[in-house]
Amino acid sequence: MGCLALNASFEPLTIVPARRAVRLVLDGKAEILERDADRCFRSESRVVPLPAVIRLVRYVHVPYRFRRQVTNTFLFARDDYTCQYCGRHKSELRGRQFLTRDHVRPISRGGLNTWDNVVTSCSLCNNRKGGRLPREAGLTLVHEPTEPNYVHLVWVVRRVTDTQVKYIRMFYGKDALDAVRHPETSKDSVV
Repeated sequence: MGCLALNASFEPLTIVPARRAVRLVLDGKAEILERDADRCFRSESRVVPLPAVIRLVRYVHVPYRFRRQVTNTFLFARDDYTCQYCGRHKSELRGRQFLTRDHVRPISRGGLNTWDNVVTSCSLCNNRKGGRLPREAGLTLVHEPTEPNYVHLVWVVRRVTDTQVKYIRMFYGKDALDAVRHPETSKDSVV
Protein backbone atom coordinates (compact mmCIF):
# COMPACT_ATOMS: atom_id res chain seq x y z
CA MET A 1 0.00 0.00 0.00
CA GLY A 2 1.29 3.44 -0.88
CA CYS A 3 1.31 6.59 1.17
CA LEU A 4 -1.18 9.42 0.67
CA ALA A 5 0.68 12.68 0.02
CA LEU A 6 -1.10 15.89 0.99
CA ASN A 7 -0.18 19.41 -0.01
CA ALA A 8 0.68 21.87 2.75
CA SER A 9 -2.98 22.95 2.50
CA PHE A 10 -4.06 19.33 3.24
CA GLU A 11 -5.21 18.90 -0.37
CA PRO A 12 -4.73 15.24 -1.37
CA LEU A 13 -2.18 15.15 -4.20
CA THR A 14 -1.38 11.54 -4.96
CA ILE A 15 -0.35 8.15 -3.64
CA VAL A 16 3.44 7.79 -3.44
CA PRO A 17 5.48 4.66 -2.78
CA ALA A 18 6.41 4.22 0.89
CA ARG A 19 10.14 4.64 0.14
CA ARG A 20 9.49 7.99 -1.57
CA ALA A 21 7.41 9.12 1.39
CA VAL A 22 10.19 8.21 3.83
CA ARG A 23 12.71 10.08 1.66
CA LEU A 24 10.51 13.20 1.69
CA VAL A 25 10.27 12.98 5.49
CA LEU A 26 14.03 12.43 5.95
CA ASP A 27 14.78 15.36 3.62
CA GLY A 28 12.52 17.62 5.71
CA LYS A 29 10.11 18.15 2.80
CA ALA A 30 7.18 16.38 4.49
CA GLU A 31 5.85 15.45 7.89
CA ILE A 32 4.13 12.22 8.89
CA LEU A 33 0.47 12.67 9.84
CA GLU A 34 -0.50 8.99 10.04
CA ARG A 35 1.74 5.96 10.34
CA ASP A 36 1.49 2.21 10.07
CA ALA A 37 2.07 1.12 13.67
CA ASP A 38 3.21 -2.36 12.70
CA ARG A 39 5.89 -1.50 10.13
CA CYS A 40 8.92 0.77 9.88
CA PHE A 41 12.04 1.48 7.83
CA ARG A 42 15.34 0.78 9.59
CA SER A 43 18.86 1.89 8.92
CA GLU A 44 21.99 1.48 10.98
CA SER A 45 21.26 4.64 12.95
CA ARG A 46 17.54 5.39 12.50
CA VAL A 47 14.11 3.88 12.66
CA VAL A 48 11.37 5.65 10.68
CA PRO A 49 7.75 4.54 10.99
CA LEU A 50 6.09 3.57 7.71
CA PRO A 51 4.02 6.62 6.74
CA ALA A 52 0.39 6.12 5.69
CA VAL A 53 -0.27 9.87 5.21
CA ILE A 54 2.29 12.66 4.81
CA ARG A 55 1.87 16.41 4.39
CA LEU A 56 4.31 18.50 2.39
CA VAL A 57 5.94 21.26 4.40
CA ARG A 58 5.80 23.75 1.53
CA TYR A 59 2.78 24.35 -0.68
CA VAL A 60 3.03 22.97 -4.23
CA HIS A 61 0.96 24.83 -6.84
CA VAL A 62 -1.50 22.55 -8.64
CA PRO A 63 -3.26 23.98 -11.71
CA TYR A 64 -6.94 24.63 -10.94
CA ARG A 65 -8.16 23.11 -14.18
CA PHE A 66 -6.21 19.93 -14.82
CA ARG A 67 -7.23 18.10 -17.97
CA ARG A 68 -6.31 14.45 -17.95
CA GLN A 69 -5.80 12.60 -21.21
CA VAL A 70 -8.34 9.96 -22.07
CA THR A 71 -6.87 6.59 -21.15
CA ASN A 72 -8.70 3.27 -21.06
CA THR A 73 -8.05 2.97 -17.31
CA PHE A 74 -9.79 6.27 -16.56
CA LEU A 75 -12.43 5.79 -19.27
CA PHE A 76 -13.49 2.36 -17.98
CA ALA A 77 -13.52 3.68 -14.40
CA ARG A 78 -15.60 6.72 -15.42
CA ASP A 79 -18.15 4.41 -17.04
CA ASP A 80 -18.12 2.00 -14.08
CA TYR A 81 -16.65 -0.81 -16.22
CA THR A 82 -20.00 -1.03 -18.02
CA CYS A 83 -20.79 -1.04 -21.74
CA GLN A 84 -22.52 2.25 -22.51
CA TYR A 85 -24.65 0.63 -25.21
CA CYS A 86 -25.96 -2.65 -23.76
CA GLY A 87 -25.39 -1.87 -20.08
CA ARG A 88 -23.50 -5.08 -19.28
CA HIS A 89 -20.79 -4.91 -16.61
CA LYS A 90 -17.31 -6.32 -17.23
CA SER A 91 -18.11 -9.23 -14.90
CA GLU A 92 -20.70 -10.34 -17.44
CA LEU A 93 -18.21 -10.10 -20.31
CA ARG A 94 -15.62 -12.60 -19.09
CA GLY A 95 -13.22 -9.96 -17.83
CA ARG A 96 -11.77 -6.62 -18.68
CA GLN A 97 -10.18 -7.72 -21.95
CA PHE A 98 -13.61 -7.48 -23.55
CA LEU A 99 -14.07 -3.79 -22.76
CA THR A 100 -13.06 -1.45 -25.54
CA ARG A 101 -12.97 2.26 -26.24
CA ASP A 102 -15.59 3.45 -28.71
CA HIS A 103 -15.72 6.85 -30.38
CA VAL A 104 -19.38 7.92 -30.45
CA ARG A 105 -18.64 9.95 -33.58
CA PRO A 106 -16.02 7.79 -35.32
CA ILE A 107 -12.63 9.34 -36.00
CA SER A 108 -13.17 8.47 -39.68
CA ARG A 109 -16.17 10.85 -39.59
CA GLY A 110 -14.46 13.74 -37.83
CA GLY A 111 -14.79 12.58 -34.22
CA LEU A 112 -12.11 13.42 -31.70
CA ASN A 113 -10.46 11.44 -28.92
CA THR A 114 -12.04 13.59 -26.20
CA TRP A 115 -13.98 12.79 -23.03
CA ASP A 116 -17.28 13.87 -24.60
CA ASN A 117 -16.79 11.58 -27.61
CA VAL A 118 -15.53 8.31 -26.11
CA VAL A 119 -17.37 5.65 -24.15
CA THR A 120 -16.71 2.18 -22.79
CA SER A 121 -18.14 -0.47 -25.06
CA CYS A 122 -18.10 -4.24 -25.00
CA SER A 123 -16.44 -5.76 -28.04
CA LEU A 124 -19.79 -7.04 -29.37
CA CYS A 125 -21.41 -3.58 -29.35
CA ASN A 126 -18.26 -1.92 -30.69
CA ASN A 127 -18.11 -4.35 -33.61
CA ARG A 128 -21.85 -3.92 -34.26
CA LYS A 129 -21.48 -0.14 -34.34
CA GLY A 130 -18.35 -0.14 -36.50
CA GLY A 131 -17.72 3.20 -38.24
CA ARG A 132 -21.29 4.41 -37.84
CA LEU A 133 -23.05 6.74 -35.44
CA PRO A 134 -24.92 4.90 -32.63
CA ARG A 135 -28.38 5.67 -34.09
CA GLU A 136 -27.28 4.37 -37.49
CA ALA A 137 -26.36 1.06 -35.84
CA GLY A 138 -29.56 0.92 -33.79
CA LEU A 139 -27.74 1.64 -30.51
CA THR A 140 -28.47 4.19 -27.80
CA LEU A 141 -26.15 5.42 -25.09
CA VAL A 142 -26.90 4.54 -21.46
CA HIS A 143 -25.23 7.83 -20.37
CA GLU A 144 -24.00 10.82 -22.35
CA PRO A 145 -20.20 10.99 -22.12
CA THR A 146 -18.74 13.91 -20.15
CA GLU A 147 -15.36 14.82 -18.77
CA PRO A 148 -15.11 13.51 -15.21
CA ASN A 149 -14.09 15.91 -12.46
CA TYR A 150 -10.54 16.02 -11.14
CA VAL A 151 -11.36 14.15 -7.92
CA HIS A 152 -12.97 11.34 -9.86
CA LEU A 153 -10.04 10.99 -12.26
CA VAL A 154 -7.39 10.93 -9.58
CA TRP A 155 -9.01 8.72 -6.96
CA VAL A 156 -11.31 6.34 -8.79
CA VAL A 157 -8.53 3.95 -9.80
CA ARG A 158 -6.44 4.16 -6.64
CA ARG A 159 -6.87 1.97 -3.61
CA VAL A 160 -6.66 3.90 -0.37
CA THR A 161 -6.99 2.78 3.23
CA ASP A 162 -9.70 3.95 5.59
CA THR A 163 -7.12 6.17 7.32
CA GLN A 164 -6.27 7.83 4.01
CA VAL A 165 -9.96 8.19 3.09
CA LYS A 166 -10.60 10.51 6.04
CA TYR A 167 -8.10 13.04 4.60
CA ILE A 168 -9.64 12.86 1.13
CA ARG A 169 -13.09 13.33 2.69
CA MET A 170 -11.82 16.21 4.84
CA PHE A 171 -10.62 18.17 1.79
CA TYR A 172 -13.18 17.27 -0.89
CA GLY A 173 -16.23 16.46 1.23
CA LYS A 174 -18.35 13.36 1.61
CA ASP A 175 -20.26 13.85 -1.66
CA ALA A 176 -17.10 13.92 -3.78
CA LEU A 177 -15.73 10.86 -2.04
CA ASP A 178 -18.99 8.94 -2.50
CA ALA A 179 -18.80 9.70 -6.22
CA VAL A 180 -15.51 7.82 -6.50
CA ARG A 181 -16.40 4.78 -4.40
CA HIS A 182 -16.56 1.66 -6.51
CA PRO A 183 -18.54 -1.51 -5.70
CA GLU A 184 -15.59 -3.76 -6.61
CA THR A 185 -13.47 -2.63 -3.66
CA SER A 186 -12.63 -5.01 -0.90
CA LYS A 187 -13.76 -4.42 2.66
CA ASP A 188 -10.29 -3.29 3.79
CA SER A 189 -9.77 -0.72 1.08
CA VAL A 190 -11.81 2.05 -0.44
CA VAL A 191 -11.50 3.64 -3.84
